[in-house]
Amino acid sequence: MDSLIQKKIEYLSAYDGPPLRLMEVCGTHTAGIFKSGIRSFLSPKIRLISGPGCPVCVTPAAYIDRCIAYALTPKHALASFGDMLKVPGSERSKTRITAAPDLQMKHSNVGRSLSDIRGEGGRVEMVYAPFDVTSMAKAEPDTTFVIAAVGFETTAPAYGLLLDDLIREDIHNVKLLTSLKRAIPAIEWICENEPDVDGFLCPGHVSVITGSDVYLPLSLKYDKPFVIAGFEPEHLVNAIYELVQTASGQTGQETRVPDPKGDDSSVSNLYGEAVTAGGNLRAKIILEKYFEQVSVHWRGLGEIRDSGLYLKPEYEAYDAGSRTIPSSDADLPIGCRCADVITGRIDPNDCPLFGKTCTPDSAIGPCMVSPEGACGIWYRNVV
Repeated sequence: MDSLIQKKIEYLSAYDGPPLRLMEVCGTHTAGIFKSGIRSFLSPKIRLISGPGCPVCVTPAAYIDRCIAYALTPKHALASFGDMLKVPGSERSKTRITAAPDLQMKHSNVGRSLSDIRGEGGRVEMVYAPFDVTSMAKAEPDTTFVIAAVGFETTAPAYGLLLDDLIREDIHNVKLLTSLKRAIPAIEWICENEPDVDGFLCPGHVSVITGSDVYLPLSLKYDKPFVIAGFEPEHLVNAIYELVQTASGQTGQETRVPDPKGDDSSVSNLYGEAVTAGGNLRAKIILEKYFEQVSVHWRGLGEIRDSGLYLKPEYEAYDAGSRTIPSSDADLPIGCRCADVITGRIDPNDCPLFGKTCTPDSAIGPCMVSPEGACGIWYRNVV
């Protein structure tokens, strides 16, 4: 092990400064921290908490309901990534749209999922990339393929590139049902509503698109450190060390391990091989071409200003009614505390349903379903 990393590990283990709550916004970071064993040596005064960085977890239940409705509509097919298939919809989604007998639900207040619908004869196509739908649409011109377009800045440009292809090839039987969101406004929402968060481990993949400069206004406004990191164990140790040093105000003490870069700013980019100050210009151009920023609803958080991406009016022909989806959490499962998990108020195993009635095989909340969901990650590593 590199001697500098070892010194940082020793520092994090022995840390006895002010108690700190540091938010790992991205679920991939959460998984990497568990896998590398970092939690096992952190001082009890350093608490890592989860954030709203899983796009599936913050997708409203009403959106799932709309996806289900399309899957059950004649001459329609719903195309989705696999991580969306087991996310339960709302209570309303238990009401049959077809004439088949009602499905016997294990949880009385949990709606059906796309997997349930698929098993009942609804048409749900699992895809690995948005472009997979193009060949399907060509082969079945009389079928309308509705894509469940869910994601953050990381995946949104791919849907723009798909639209490039659809327009160029004159394909009109593909539409997007968008639940595309911007991570930065959600992080600001956390800063505004959860003041006890002392620092942020920024989402690495999102930062590749946005660049590191987007965090500067947040750091200045809320006086908190933001650190961008990769996903290897060394990356994560460096990032947590940087956050602890800055958030605790110990950067000038002799206990500090010298940073070779000499960067003591409140926004630290430790993922320079992938993240630049300005981000990915080509991706930003694609986003600007096809999408406009709007206020949208986040599951468990409510409406966040300018946090969503809808197709611009001139591309309305490719939209599947994204703007008409209800904005409400009224039908969320009783007892589910996903909202408290993704805001760092509780750890996943503090939810009374965790590992009992809510498991990956029989999920009640989306945080247990998605590979990036904190509950699922904790279940695989703690239970």
